This record gives sequence, C-alpha cells and structure tokens, in this order.
Amino acid sequence: MDNTAHPLAELTALGSRALAAAGHGDMVWGHLALRDDEGRGVWMKAPGWGLEEIRHDRVQLVSWEGDVLVGAGAPHKEYPIHTEIMRARPEVGATVHTHAAAVNAFSALDVPLRPISHDAVLFAEHGLPRFTATANLVDSPGLGRSLARDLGAARACLMPQHGLVAAGPDVAHAVMTAVLLHRACALHLTALAAGEIRDFTGHEESVEKASTVWAARQIEAGWRYWARQAGDGPGV
Repeated sequence: MDNTAHPLAELTALGSRALAAAGHGDMVWGHLALRDDEGRGVWMKAPGWGLEEIRHDRVQLVSWEGDVLVGAGAPHKEYPIHTEIMRARPEVGATVHTHAAAVNAFSALDVPLRPISHDAVLFAEHGLPRFTATANLVDSPGLGRSLARDLGAARACLMPQHGLVAAGPDVAHAVMTAVLLHRACALHLTALAAGEIRDFTGHEESVEKASTVWAARQIEAGWRYWARQAGDGPGV
C-alpha cells in the first residue's frame, strides 16, 4: 500500500531528520514513531536507512502486532518499544529511541542527572528512570512492556548501554525531549570532567522553572528550529 499522500508519513520523516540534525544519528539505527490517527498502529521509519535519509517513502505503518500495513519490507525489530509504550500510555502520540552517545556515557555513571542548565529541568517532575530488563534489543512485546513500566509517567527513560527512549503527546514534544536529554547529559559530563558538581537547581525550583522555560510554546519553537535544520526551510 502506498503512503505517498499520508501526512503522518511526512511528519515521521521530518521528525527523523530533525533528530539527525540534533546529533542523534547512529548510521542506520534509531527510530521515531507516531501513533496512527485511525488506531491501526504506529508510523515509523523503515529499517536500513539513517535518520537523515528518511523521506515519506521510507516510512512504514506498523500494526500493533508488528505487521507492515503501509510501506515496503520488514519492520524494525524494535517496533515493540513504540507500540508497547503507546499501549500503556494513551496520551502519548509520539516516541523516540536513539543511541545518543552522551546519554550512553552518562548512563554508565549511574548517577542522578543534575539540573545545571535549562535542559535538565524538563525531567524534574517525573524523574529520569532507568530501563533494567536488558541492554540488548527490545525486540519482543514482553520487553516493550517492561520498558513501558520502567518509563512509567516520565518523559524519558535511560536505556544503559543502549540509548534512550522519549515520549510525548506529539512529535514536537517527543523530539525536543530526546534533544534536551542528550544536551543535559553532555553538559553534565563536561562539568564532571572539570570536577565535582557543586551548584545545581533544586527540585522544587526545577519543576517551577520547567513550566516556564519548557512551556508548550517553547517546545514548539525548539521543534520548529530543528525542523528547519532538517532542511524544510524557514517557514516551518
């Protein structure tokens, strides 16, 4: 079945390229998914392509059971990351899984993410959980459900030795959550390289700050910026 005219295929492609522009590329690995507006499953990139290479004809509609309903070829082995999080959280409309290098490096330290910048306060309200079931591929519904449980109500979850997962009500929130987590982890690592982290925003102020600096309009502004970097022009 052709996906040429479907707007969610176009949006999945744009979100994938935006993630690449923000430094989340890892050759042909990593993926973004959008909930299908007809309830059939999720739209996500076809395997074998880098995030920066995705156009609408390299996007698939994958059913909740892993069947490709629209597009060509087999789905990503890790489609259950997206389907099981969206099953568990009806409010989630978009999910991201990437292998962002700074996130993997930070995860290996097993320390809390300190709010030493605007970026990290986004994760104050619900925390930043860690996925513990495996460091291997999340390639079964059972592992997808385990990941969804560890994620809980949080915006993102560390996947030690594997990367991250981020979730949001739409592509703007999911992409920006992944971008901000990567930036926060990179800055934390930079600070640690210089010495002990002594000064960071407290929990209550972080929650309050996040409601201002990462209000919906700011998330949208950040998303539009990365969409423009993905090559879709100044009007995005």
